[in-house]
Amino acid sequence: MASNNNAGKKKSRWAAGITPYAEMGYYDADYEPRATDILCAFRLTPQPGVEPIEASAAVAGESSTATWTVVWTDRLTPYEHYQAKCYRVDPVPGTDQYIAYIAYDIDLFEEGSIANLTSSIIGNVFGFKALKSLRLEDMRIPPHYTKTFQGPAHGIVMEREYLNKFGRPLLGATVKPKLGLSARNYGRVVYEALRGGLDFTKDDENINSQPFMRWRDRFLFCMEAVNRAMAATGEIKGHYLNVTAGTMEEMYERADFAKELGSVIVMIDLTIGYTAIQSMSKWARKNGVILHLHRAGHGTYTRQKTHGVNFRVISKWMRLAGVDHIHAGTAVGKLEGDPNAIRGYYNTLRANTLLADPSQGLYFDQDWASMPAVMPVASGGIHAGQMHQLLHLLGEDVVLQFGGGTIGHPDGIAQGATANRVATEVMIQARNEGRDFLNEGPEILAKAARWSPELRKALEIWKDVSFNYESTDVPDAVATLTV
Repeated sequence: MASNNNAGKKKSRWAAGITPYAEMGYYDADYEPRATDILCAFRLTPQPGVEPIEASAAVAGESSTATWTVVWTDRLTPYEHYQAKCYRVDPVPGTDQYIAYIAYDIDLFEEGSIANLTSSIIGNVFGFKALKSLRLEDMRIPPHYTKTFQGPAHGIVMEREYLNKFGRPLLGATVKPKLGLSARNYGRVVYEALRGGLDFTKDDENINSQPFMRWRDRFLFCMEAVNRAMAATGEIKGHYLNVTAGTMEEMYERADFAKELGSVIVMIDLTIGYTAIQSMSKWARKNGVILHLHRAGHGTYTRQKTHGVNFRVISKWMRLAGVDHIHAGTAVGKLEGDPNAIRGYYNTLRANTLLADPSQGLYFDQDWASMPAVMPVASGGIHAGQMHQLLHLLGEDVVLQFGGGTIGHPDGIAQGATANRVATEVMIQARNEGRDFLNEGPEILAKAARWSPELRKALEIWKDVSFNYESTDVPDAVATLTV
């Protein structure tokens, strides 16, 4: 912290100069959080010589009303009402880290604005010199604040009713290669995958409107493919048309064209920003179009254990912002994801009420007050041979997206899609029959492969493929003592 000539002497709250944050009222071990407070759990590592309580109080102060020195203008406000209050600091055993619990009065935040919420909570403190690292692990968003947001444009229940698909995971695939195909060839991939048994295909995060394929051409050929596949199968199908663009005007133009073509779903990237996401959510509800969010870029600040923002917090913000889908990890694929942490993300997105659960990294109870649920999307290195694990870990309210696991099938795209559909159907049947599908999964798949050559080929080529790396972000499920 900054130097103070009167160190060790408790000063008056209004003495000029520098007063420790904890003494200014930003730490209060006796504070009882109110039902309307927004609560945050920060993981912090103080610099050497900085007491953990003072570091935690500094986070509370700098994310609410404080600055580095005493200011007289505090006298012009009921300042204690607006001060965030750190009320608990727990050491993380075996580390130099601490979990600081901080309460924020609801009056600090503009209603219905993710931009304001995040500017307040994470806008300044992550560059604070007194901290070696800082991570926002979890938030408790009270129903009083939740109710100021629209929430998901449709939610899981309404999406299933739109699609007339019940009782099983939805199946998807990302077109590969995601860059370089012409619009016509891109549409051919979409048609083959949907005809083979998938419910969705999708653009990837970085396919927008490049010289090799402009967005309007892609939309036209993809929707022709969707319509032909629906005619061939008698099922409702969709392709996530990525409307991400450089301006909101261009995004609205692309989304309006997708709706005119009859698309049931459009897609945006997390990189467009929180305000743009909320705007597209309102467009999606007004126009009756499902809104898919690709979490592009999240790993730059969600992956590391000690610094950034945990993905469970992003999940909460995006449920408030109002997306219908979000990529939320797989635990068994090629992308980062501890199984317990992934369960915490999925529960955060789908449940109406949650109890704190350290094993899943959930620090607070959460009541969503009947806000519609978000459909999690699992993608990244998954294949049909993992179906029993996926169903066990992720449940049925999920979109399973097999990109390479569809398009890389040796007999073709449609056969890859059929392999995924057969694996899903037989595993759901086993579950509904009350079988131990997790342990019997390989046997169930092998039996189905005897009558499904598409599944048999998929199992033969990918049976030994796994991505077994230690996760960089595992919940701290050890009981900790308060400082």
